[in-house]
Amino acid sequence: MTTLDDLSPITEGLQTHGAAGERRAGAREWIALALLALPTILLGLDLTLLHLVLPALAVDLRPTSAQTLWIVDAYGFMIAGLLITMGTLGDRIGRRKLLMIGAAAFGVASVMAAYSTSAAMLIAARAVLGVAGATLMPSTLALISNMFVHPHQRALAIGVWATMFALGMAAGPVVGGILLEHYGWGAAFLVALPVVALLLMAAPFLLPEYRAPQQGRLDLPSVALSLLALLPIIYGIKQSAKDGIGAGATLVILGGLAFLMLFIRRQRRLSSPLVDLSLFCCRAFSVALVVLLVGLIGVGGTMLLVTQYLQLVAGLSPLAAGLWMGPPALAMLVAGITAPLLARRIRPGYVIAGALGLSVVGYLMLTQLGHARHGIALVTASFSLVYLGLGTIAALGTDLVVGAAPAEKAGSASAMSETVQELGLAVGIATLGSLTSAIYRIKMAGQVHIPMAQDVQRAVLDSLAGAISVSQELPAGVLEQAQAAFMTGLNAAALTSAIGVAILAGVAAVTLRYIGVGGA
Repeated sequence: MTTLDDLSPITEGLQTHGAAGERRAGAREWIALALLALPTILLGLDLTLLHLVLPALAVDLRPTSAQTLWIVDAYGFMIAGLLITMGTLGDRIGRRKLLMIGAAAFGVASVMAAYSTSAAMLIAARAVLGVAGATLMPSTLALISNMFVHPHQRALAIGVWATMFALGMAAGPVVGGILLEHYGWGAAFLVALPVVALLLMAAPFLLPEYRAPQQGRLDLPSVALSLLALLPIIYGIKQSAKDGIGAGATLVILGGLAFLMLFIRRQRRLSSPLVDLSLFCCRAFSVALVVLLVGLIGVGGTMLLVTQYLQLVAGLSPLAAGLWMGPPALAMLVAGITAPLLARRIRPGYVIAGALGLSVVGYLMLTQLGHARHGIALVTASFSLVYLGLGTIAALGTDLVVGAAPAEKAGSASAMSETVQELGLAVGIATLGSLTSAIYRIKMAGQVHIPMAQDVQRAVLDSLAGAISVSQELPAGVLEQAQAAFMTGLNAAALTSAIGVAILAGVAAVTLRYIGVGGA
């Protein structure tokens, strides 16, 4: 009888001969990779779906403004706060087991979210989805490191895995628009069920189990300290993005940093720590984390501003804006697959530096957005270059992080990679969003002399979205000036990103020039 392993010639083009003793992945592993891509797509899909269905569910559930924020943020908070814990837990109890437990919990929480009858119920469901989501990303990535031992194969597999999240994000507005047109907002959460069902049925047959040998018990005080460190930091950053950098958000961040220092001190004393700090002694590991962090700061902030431009300045619907973001997502998909192939012949540091150089060109193009006649086309072209860099660092940066860690620490290293990316996105939204808002308010402060009602004036000075919400009550020309002020802020944010990413490209070229695929 023909088995999956008998089909290995089909994937021969994806395989290379390694050193003696290195096991090559066959057809079974590549099919298993397709299975692991499903929850990754699902997490990306879930992220963009919510933004599209939020107005519809707001009509039914009538959340307060604070509840609306928690409906959006509860998911991201729990994922970012628990990634490190779940990555280490998978190393201890079994990565496939944790993946299946998390997938089942994700399915249950999706049903709970779909049939929520109150805002509080939906917030609770979103929090459970975040806890479950925190098990999926590090488990899938750690299992890939188990199945693909050969460095070249592992790099390609991680490249495919890394691009699936972008594919899910790109599909979110399209899928959400179709579901909202034909069904209620709850259907957006139920799309997870077929994925969860397929994963639970196929995982025992396709995925290997891995449990790190001689691992001690999970240190619960370390878990508590990690949550007390990460959650306040992320919360403070998000509050800064919404309300500007204030005393309250700063104190919260400082409190999180204090707990982070306590967490680090405890890890140094434990024989079986939650995070192995010795990994940071590896240059490939540390530099790759820095590349992921800084790279995602630029992407996170600019992505928020670009989506606002498409809807608030260009006047596109969420669905149309999502469709225009399709080409950048395709560029990321191409980069994620081709970058590992290029890294077989060119040092990963040079591939990363070159891709980041293309991102710099994209950011510089965005600095001209306010002066372009065809703004939407320019956004699509420039952000495609930005996403080429993102796809490259997501694939090669993640591979360098995972490849630098020993097999028994793959789950923990995977979680570190994901946590850094979550932090990068949050910091980017906070810093670049705050910069744009500050420039907008300075530019619009000159409009206060124009006769307007006090509440209308407050809305105009607050944000472009606020100005659009009262557009019917604005004097002639004020809305156009608000859009121009926003564009000035976006141009400044893009220039800031270009400078930061250009420096990052130089750092990657210099510090990673002797590092091969997988940190070798």
